[in-house]
Formats: sequence, structure tokens, C-alpha cells
Amino acid sequence: MTHPGTRYTAPEPAGSSGSTGSGPTSGPRRRASLIKSVAIGEALRETRAAVFLDRDGTIIRDTGYVRRPEEVELMPGAALAIRIANNRQFPVIVVTNQSGIARGMFSEHEYDAVRRRVTSLLGEAGAFVDAEYHCPHHPDFTGPCDCRKPGIALFERAATEQGVDPAASAFIGDRWRDIEPARHYGARGILVPSEATPPEEVARAQSEMLVIPSLIAAVEAAVGK
Repeated sequence: MTHPGTRYTAPEPAGSSGSTGSGPTSGPRRRASLIKSVAIGEALRETRAAVFLDRDGTIIRDTGYVRRPEEVELMPGAALAIRIANNRQFPVIVVTNQSGIARGMFSEHEYDAVRRRVTSLLGEAGAFVDAEYHCPHHPDFTGPCDCRKPGIALFERAATEQGVDPAASAFIGDRWRDIEPARHYGARGILVPSEATPPEEVARAQSEMLVIPSLIAAVEAAVGK
């Protein structure tokens, strides 16, 4: 069994209070969208609703194993959708399968360069991602793992490190595997179809979850207008 994938946590936006890092912090933005407080031993941790987003095909155009920063193209409306969640003070957490690493198509360093480019493009539009987690595995190359979606290991890690409640959150992506974890938590799964979405996955999501044609509308449904 391979180990869970890695994560990046964004620093606090300029002008906000609270410390940087991967754990829950104080400050107005971190206290917003408070769902409940739970005691873990003697520690008290705030848990909040988050918006979990897929990356390829949801935030950026899926051109097939994006290797270089210059290949990154934001999906129409992606920055605005994320900014809506930012403005409503919902943590935006990206969870993405990146099997190109396991296949030897690009390295962790190259993946991180692409991530930084996405961050830059979103920042130019006034939007930001709070944290990003990726699975670098593929069962045919690295064996089974718990972090490749629809596995929930990265969502569990995000819940602990970011102080969010998956059951109160929304899971949004363009493939069934992106939203299937919502079933585990009894949460909302919203499919935003892309060119890569198989018709049978659209039909299944229509039957079992939600299908919304744009990321903007999906995020608005997740956070409330």
C-alpha cells in the first residue's frame, strides 16, 4: 500500500489575520462558515464547510497530462467561481489525481511548477485556493493506494489539516470519481460535465447526485447565493 499523496497549503491572503501553515488558525476568515466544534482529547478544533474541487477538467482545461506551466489554461468561469467561494469565506481545497507522475510522464517538481502557474492565474483574477492535495499514484504502476480518488485518504487528511467537515462540504468535479467521495460522507456531490465526462457518468450523477452545467453555478449552489 503506497502512502497518501502530498499537499500544498496556501499562505493567508494579504490583509487577513491568522498564521500560515496547514493547521486551523484563528482570524475572521478562518472562523467563518463555522459548523461545529469538536473535542479531540483536550484540543478543541473548529470544523467548517469547504468546497472540494477537482483540478483537470474543472479548474483548468484537461489537455491530457499537463506537464508544463505554459500549457495551463483556466476553464471559463473557474476564477470567478473560486472567488465566489473565497468571498463567502468557504475554504477551497483542490484534490487531484496526478497519475502522470506514476507513469513517468512528469515529475513532482514539474507538477509543482504547474500548480504554481494555476495559483498565479487565479491570483491575477483575485481568486485563491486554500490548499491542494494530489495523488501521484496509479495502481498499474505503483500498486493500490488509499489516496487516488474515489479513495478518501486525501479528504480525510484535508479535514484534519484544514479544520473542515467533509459531511458539510460540497464535492465538485467533471468525473464521477471526483464526486463519489460525497456518498461516503453523506455530503453534496456536484458533477460539472466537461468534454471528457462519459455520458454514463452524467446519467449516474443525474440519478444519484447533482449535475450543474457550469462551475460558477455549482459553487453558488454549494455556498448559497
